Amino acid sequence: MPEIEDLVGERLMIGLPGPTLREEDVRLFRDTRATGLILYRRNFDSPARLLDLLAGLEAALGRRLLVAADHEGGRVIMLGRGVTVFPDNLAVGTAGQEAFAARQGLLEARELRRLGVDLNLAPVLDTLTERYSPNIGIRAYGKDPAVVARHGVARIRGMQRGGLAACAKHFPGKGHAPLDAHLALPTIESTWDEMHAVHLVPFLEAVAAGVECVMTSHPVYPNLDPARVPATFSRLLTHDYLRGQVGFRGAVLSDDLEMGAIAATCPIGEAAVRAAAAGHDLLLVCHTEAAQRAAAAALARAYRGGALPRRELEAAAERVRRLRERRPARAEGGPPAPEPDGAPLAWAIATRAVTPLAPGPPGFRRALNGRVAVVFPRFSELAPRITIEPEVADEEGYVAGAFARAGVAPRTLVVGIEPTPAEIAAAAERAAAADAAVLFLFDAHLHASNRALLDAVQARARALAVVLLRDPWDAALLRPGVLGLTAYGFRKCQLDAVIARLCH
Repeated sequence: MPEIEDLVGERLMIGLPGPTLREEDVRLFRDTRATGLILYRRNFDSPARLLDLLAGLEAALGRRLLVAADHEGGRVIMLGRGVTVFPDNLAVGTAGQEAFAARQGLLEARELRRLGVDLNLAPVLDTLTERYSPNIGIRAYGKDPAVVARHGVARIRGMQRGGLAACAKHFPGKGHAPLDAHLALPTIESTWDEMHAVHLVPFLEAVAAGVECVMTSHPVYPNLDPARVPATFSRLLTHDYLRGQVGFRGAVLSDDLEMGAIAATCPIGEAAVRAAAAGHDLLLVCHTEAAQRAAAAALARAYRGGALPRRELEAAAERVRRLRERRPARAEGGPPAPEPDGAPLAWAIATRAVTPLAPGPPGFRRALNGRVAVVFPRFSELAPRITIEPEVADEEGYVAGAFARAGVAPRTLVVGIEPTPAEIAAAAERAAAADAAVLFLFDAHLHASNRALLDAVQARARALAVVLLRDPWDAALLRPGVLGLTAYGFRKCQLDAVIARLCH
């Protein structure tokens, strides 16, 4: 009979601090017996070193791990080389062709399997509403649950064809969460009728299509579970509804138990026990060794002492084991490299996703033949936190090259992601002196400094186009006569596509 510690380890997915394997990393996996490794940007500096890390850890342990990554596309990409950088899901949904999503899933499966990844923690199947949702936005396919379901299921099937496990998230749906669960605990007041009409639709379709994993969300849904606990701790939502009523037979994953929403509720050990009791198979503790060890110890105590039933432990461990063993090879398909038709597909999606949000002044394109000023964010500031493509991190070089393809030679001012008063004043002066100005705007509805930048440039520019780089809610802040465009993201393919539309 397997030891309780071995069964508990089968249910843990943990992260490591860096790209190089250390003795303490091996010790952590030996002590916790964790079966899952989640990869972050901190673990990746080249495809070769990543494969060395995985091979070294598995060789030291003498066992096969389950390796996962958040590879949603667009804003959320952990492995920045050897892969195609696709647009965000909202761009894919706006492009409106399920075949694009299916092809994306197939290509990313081939790319990720070459990098040793077994499980992609994607796609996001949250449905947006008119209410602004922090931390979802462009990660979602749209506001129509049928559109979300069609594109999400197409991508899941593509990933499965390529040998990669997919994970539908964040069940039962948090596209209308009023807070970011990374930082705080949201409460969503929707009723069962509202959830079934909108937010549950894509998840039910994904389950029917055979998705291998579902990840739950952290918000409280008081009208779904009167216990008023985070969904992560809700046995009614996870065990009774998803497992029992819906009939999902795959692996149920928690979101990261170190997020602020959970940390504000209870200590990590208690969180792991409560998530297991709710019916999760795989528990994610992604960042700190102390939390990972505490979660493993608390689970072992709960099962050994009878607070949690061993039969559920064995059933959950078996579901994770089956998921892990479906892909016997660590990596397959040859050396890591982007698929040859990945970039053309990304460009096709981005081009079709460009959306005019405000008509702008007549003759704006003629004004681009004169003096042109471009105000562009310093994306390299974000590089320590998220993946930024090297071409875009060279801000002035990127802008010059992208506009040169249309025969435009702008003067470019690069400003901070949250610009300073001096940068705002310089941008307004630059816009006033130009025949046409183009402002690439980063979330003025969230950052007061970007709202000030928008207002200052709008007040001084003779002819102005504003490119919204993330969520489209900034469109409400554009003044009459300003041209507004978005490609629903700031990946290079999306920036290229919106500049091409602007100049032609």
